[in-house]
Amino acid sequence: MSEKTIPYKIYLNESEMPESWYNLRADMKEKPAPLLNPGTGQPLTAEELSAVFCEELVKQELDDTTKFIKIPEEIRNFYKMYRPSPLVRAYCLEDKLGTPAKIYYKFEGNNTSGSHKLNSAIAQAYYAKKQGLKGVTTETGAGQWGTALSMACSYLELDCKVYMVKVSYEQKPFRREVMRTYGASVVPSPSDTTEVGRKILAEHPGTNGSLGCAISEAVEAAAKDPGYRYVLGSVLNQVLLHQSVIGLETKTALDKYGIKPDIIIGCAGGGSNLGGLIAPFMGEKLRGEADYRIVAVEPASCPSFTRGTFAYDFCDTGMICPLAKMYTLGSSFMPSPNHAGGLRFHGMSSTLSQLYHDGYMEAVSVEQTEVFEAAEQFARIEGILPAPESSHAIKVAIDEALKCKETGEEKTIVFGLTGTGYFDLYAYEKYNDGEMSDEIPTDEQIAASVAKLPKV
Repeated sequence: MSEKTIPYKIYLNESEMPESWYNLRADMKEKPAPLLNPGTGQPLTAEELSAVFCEELVKQELDDTTKFIKIPEEIRNFYKMYRPSPLVRAYCLEDKLGTPAKIYYKFEGNNTSGSHKLNSAIAQAYYAKKQGLKGVTTETGAGQWGTALSMACSYLELDCKVYMVKVSYEQKPFRREVMRTYGASVVPSPSDTTEVGRKILAEHPGTNGSLGCAISEAVEAAAKDPGYRYVLGSVLNQVLLHQSVIGLETKTALDKYGIKPDIIIGCAGGGSNLGGLIAPFMGEKLRGEADYRIVAVEPASCPSFTRGTFAYDFCDTGMICPLAKMYTLGSSFMPSPNHAGGLRFHGMSSTLSQLYHDGYMEAVSVEQTEVFEAAEQFARIEGILPAPESSHAIKVAIDEALKCKETGEEKTIVFGLTGTGYFDLYAYEKYNDGEMSDEIPTDEQIAASVAKLPKV
């Protein structure tokens, strides 16, 4: 197909939007290890999980055989407010780089919450409402998930309690205020409002918090009120399932123009965006129908894949959540407060961890000053101010395109642009003022945290 026939933005019609989520686990030969009860060491039952999560979401969490799960019509109708999202050909970036590579990005920031997180937020809120609950509790790091969930809960008239990582709460007041505007209560974590929060504060006075801390508080708050359940914006199987709409739309758009990507790149914190973007492509790879180079990009300051250990670990700092087998830095690991983006979770999705362990994908870590350099370059050329998280993928996409410039190879690169960075200007300010630095954990720091892994 002629280059001129491929538009800058490939839009799908509403009728081309996915009718079902794709469950990647159904095509995995080696399934992700089950969640374990930390008390008994045995796989968690649906009954046990239902004390924390919504019943329908528990079914999705445990289902590793059903390939396609129908999206309820109410959720599809909500999706239509901002989906299908565009797949953009980065012609301007290609030209500026002088690369023969073809670069595409799936833009998930064209909704009020500003990121891909809304894809799962509306699904989880819908099932909570359907179950007759009063509300939900959750954690948020950089604030995208909390924003998305507060928006979904507002739409469905559900109460929403958000525990926001303290450093983000302080650095991103506008993100916090968007959540409050949608009716959510927002608490900096760790806080003195929960037992586990008070315990963490006593053990780590002056801590800036972590996602692990915030998860502990949100789970405790939900467990103490029968009218609430806990919901999570990443890591879990159910979240990757909902986010598969990203990859399904991406593949449909590419297929429409006969485009086959060589490299697929996504930022990686807990795994929601990455898992959603790569889902149908990884499915083809697992079934032996096609091959792709799939790259996870994580921050050097929180390098779960590249420097973590594949083992069972707590998903939270307070050690009250189930044990998950994943690449982890240890649940007590605290990212540096200098770390500007989200991607602050100490572990990684069990599904993605298994795929990485089995060699189906690769991972790289990048330092944040390089990430923001790439972010500003992208903003000036493509006209979108990207979220710091997304900019990890941008950095590696640019690197790969420049490699093609050196070799003359005409590779097709697809990356996920998970959201916009308009609420992240504090971090951009630090970068522009030359006050941002790269703080990378030492081997000793990681070893000390990993040494505390539970004995399973």
